[in-house]
Amino acid sequence: MNSETCPPSQTCSRTAASAVAILGTLLVMAVLVALMRHYTGTPALSADRAAERMKILADFNAVNQPLLEKYDWQDKDKGIIRVPVARAKELLLEEWQNPAAARSNLMERAAKAFALPPKVPEKKNEYE
Repeated sequence: MNSETCPPSQTCSRTAASAVAILGTLLVMAVLVALMRHYTGTPALSADRAAERMKILADFNAVNQPLLEKYDWQDKDKGIIRVPVARAKELLLEEWQNPAAARSNLMERAAKAFALPPKVPEKKNEYE
């Protein structure tokens, strides 16, 4: 008996077994996908959560509003001052009437603001 020739009943059982295995695999994958969607799903935004988020936003705005509306020192050592947003817009429009001068002024201010502090001198080794 040759291995290529099988009785029709055995061929049907192999086909049925393959179909069952494929369907079982698909069913397991569907269950896994459903479980992952269940465990990783975001909860619905309820009224309590919305109120909590609005409170956090109001607190954040209350803390940061003075920073946007008042003059203050950003870095006193470097001479950098925080300017209110409205005044900063006015200054920006005035300054950029001459783009070449504004660009050079901007580069000077950036170099001043981001300048690295001087290196600390190294202590000399007493054994040298």
